[in-house]
Amino acid sequence: MNSQSPAGDAPTAALQAQQVALFAVATLAELRESDTESHLLRVRHYVCLLTEKLRSHPAFAAQLTPDYLDALCTVASLYDLGTVAIPDRILLKPGRLLPDELAIMKSHTKLGHDAIVRAEKTLGITSPVLTMLKELTLCHHEKWNGKGYPNGLSETLIPLSARLVALADVYDALISNKVYRQGITPDAAVSVIFSERGEHFDPDVVDAFMELTVEFAEVAKRFADTEQDMQNKIDYMANAIAETAEL
Repeated sequence: MNSQSPAGDAPTAALQAQQVALFAVATLAELRESDTESHLLRVRHYVCLLTEKLRSHPAFAAQLTPDYLDALCTVASLYDLGTVAIPDRILLKPGRLLPDELAIMKSHTKLGHDAIVRAEKTLGITSPVLTMLKELTLCHHEKWNGKGYPNGLSETLIPLSARLVALADVYDALISNKVYRQGITPDAAVSVIFSERGEHFDPDVVDAFMELTVEFAEVAKRFADTEQDMQNKIDYMANAIAETAEL
């Protein structure tokens, strides 16, 4: 007789619960930026498309193992975790940030990274997945030319996970409607991404992207923000502005 006890399902159930919890945390971080759950789904799918394309590339094949891809899928949505610590007056400001405000905004990379480090120490847990999460939170605003932040890393000193998410996030930010501006067309976004080849983005990642522009547009359409999503953005920003005005 081959039966499985309820306890045998526990690891799977626990893993699923952790994945749900992680995504919930990620959506809270995005909500504070007046963004959506759909944005996170789009970014995750863009990253998956890029990794599948790059798996056969000699420069990436050894790193893009099944375990690496599983880890990246697990934590890709949490790259902006540190934004939960940024004040609404800065996070939701529609205009250009002042220098001191920009410095606070940029600190979200280190805030997210440091929160994971503290949690590791407190719980006494380390893992390759957590290492990748630290890479993503800290490095997703680094640029291939070394002009990003927080550490001015360049080229392959930037972790691969962060180089992939950086392109996916910028593409989606370009095409997405915000409360204070309209997104641009997918074709226009492709032009912007290509113009940053070797500047903002890894040239090889851009080359992979250029072979996937149709698939990226299809993901954007499949997981497009709804009218309710936009209304939620407007409501959240209005409430945040009202609360700030009362302080």
